[in-house]
Amino acid sequence: MRIGIFLIAAQFPGQAAGQALAQVVEWIEAAEEAGFDDVWIAEHHFMSYGVCPSATTLAALALGRTRRIGVGTAVSVLSAWHPVALAEQAAMLHHLSGGRFTLGVGRGGPWLELEVLGTGVERYERGFAESLDVLCAAMSGERVAADGEFFRFREVEMVPAARMRPVVACTSRATLALAAERGLPMLLGMHVGDEEKAALLREHAALSGGVGGHVAAAVGFVGDSTERAVRELREAMPRWLEPGLAGYVPVDGRARPPRDIPKYVDFLSRTHPVGDPDLCVERIRRTAEVTGLRHLVLMVEGGGPDRTLDNIRRLGREVLPRARRPTPPGPVPPASSPPAPASG
Repeated sequence: MRIGIFLIAAQFPGQAAGQALAQVVEWIEAAEEAGFDDVWIAEHHFMSYGVCPSATTLAALALGRTRRIGVGTAVSVLSAWHPVALAEQAAMLHHLSGGRFTLGVGRGGPWLELEVLGTGVERYERGFAESLDVLCAAMSGERVAADGEFFRFREVEMVPAARMRPVVACTSRATLALAAERGLPMLLGMHVGDEEKAALLREHAALSGGVGGHVAAAVGFVGDSTERAVRELREAMPRWLEPGLAGYVPVDGRARPPRDIPKYVDFLSRTHPVGDPDLCVERIRRTAEVTGLRHLVLMVEGGGPDRTLDNIRRLGREVLPRARRPTPPGPVPPASSPPAPASG
């Protein structure tokens, strides 16, 4: 079982964006010391939900500050970047890190970066498949050319060249089908539970013939007791999510999908590794048993910046060694509901 951390570079109230980014670097170094296998870095634009606008840039710094841990992007927004430029960056990081870098890409959404960065909403709505194909060609280690709707250029040699395979964030069945048809692994988000993850993996396997290497994200938050951990998360996360998610501004005036944030945080608390060390281990093992996944990345920032470093260290010390052991035989435990937090 590979277990990593997932860093959004969240800007909590009262923080400056630069402070949030500096803490992320500290957390990456701590994750390596704590024994995590890898760290995955998110990319967002023009919002406090996540203040890292270039996951590859932060990944480069992370690779330079570490020696063992893998580093991936979760994700670089392919609709906002030229796929060949992204492939060039990935190849550089691959060579400079001795193969420790993984490029994760996603479709993104119809958000403002499409206007500001000049790619346009069409790249999001109908250009993702073409972008993904150009990216894969540029990461094949071979020469690359394009003659499509969005990309047209003569054949060029990739310098440096690297034979790599991107991971694709799949939050829709259309994107899942694209990834499966191209033999690419998925990155599954925090918003789906184990049973839905298992169904998506079965669907991908049926279309791809059984491609492996999938990664799934989950909240990871450990406390002295499950009651206390749940209470901390329910108090801290909405303070970040309420203003942060408001930063998703549609580029063309379409309605932004609403989200019931307290309900979402409650779902995360009930289904993810949130609780005392025993419960965190149980839920990681349950995810592995129900889904067959062998690579989980834990979003560790949910308790706020003052709690994250301790959370990383405690997960490394009290959860990782036990969660990586083979699951003992017996029935899969049900997803248990944590106790309601105490008032006050």
